[in-house]
Amino acid sequence: MTSESKNQEFDQELANDPEYRAAVIDLLAVLAVGELTAFERMAADSVLAPTYADKAAMGELATIEFKHFIALRNRLIELGADPEVALEPFRQTLEEFHTKTKPTDWLEGLMKAFVGDGIGLDFYREISSYVDPRTRELVLEVCDDLSQAAYVVDRIRLAIVEDPKVAGRLALWGRRLVGEALSQAQRVAAERDALSALIIGGIDRPGADLAEIGRMLARLTESHSRRMADLGLAA
Repeated sequence: MTSESKNQEFDQELANDPEYRAAVIDLLAVLAVGELTAFERMAADSVLAPTYADKAAMGELATIEFKHFIALRNRLIELGADPEVALEPFRQTLEEFHTKTKPTDWLEGLMKAFVGDGIGLDFYREISSYVDPRTRELVLEVCDDLSQAAYVVDRIRLAIVEDPKVAGRLALWGRRLVGEALSQAQRVAAERDALSALIIGGIDRPGADLAEIGRMLARLTESHSRRMADLGLAA
């Protein structure tokens, strides 16, 4: 079977299962809101960057986020969803998250992009285990933050070397970010029945039991600790 035939088969499965289709649309939509917001935030934060090289790097990262948004938007359209309608339910929750975690300087903005967004992306990677291969491939592509990670780690570590006193402040900021990010992800899942059903599963679609949900939370915590260690900070 060709790749195109497989894609058509997956799309037919979605059409035949309205509840699952709703869950996939919600998953892609919340990611799209996150990617578009990340694009806007990185472009704005580039103004605070101390050098032209940093401004250019932030611009490149913002471009990657926008390309991710376009891929998600296009897939929503393929599924017959109106992107404007699909994204709207997640606007308030994400806006509240960004209001609560507004950085005070450029370093905190970098931390937010790496740590705050990172824990959210980890959560959606976990959810991708319960979707069809085509959707999973797109989610994993969008959640790939390796290019962002290398730049942020280098700049944060350099800042700590130049002024060791910032380490304590950034460590506290990282703890606040992960708490808010986890709360936001849990709220999104709780408020959207389709997403909750995707995680829990159903009669003909396997999901996560309580033990697996516990292991999922442990993996999220481990990933956060690893990111903080990469930055040279205590989790």
